[in-house]
Amino acid sequence: MAVSRPLCLTKGSDVHRRDSHRRGNTLRKKCLVMVKQQKTRFYILGRCVSMLLCWHAHSLSD
Repeated sequence: MAVSRPLCLTKGSDVHRRDSHRRGNTLRKKCLVMVKQQKTRFYILGRCVSMLLCWHAHSLSD
């Protein structure tokens, strides 16, 4: 019969590894959210610039 040890008696490195893994996931998620936001901002900025350039070219041709 296998006896499982309570969490407090497990090796400290195992617990530390799990905590650092969670922190790594949290950091990764935050970075992915920031990257997505920046990508969206650049997309909107590009659309605005192209709209202004087309509008300027259109107003010159009238």
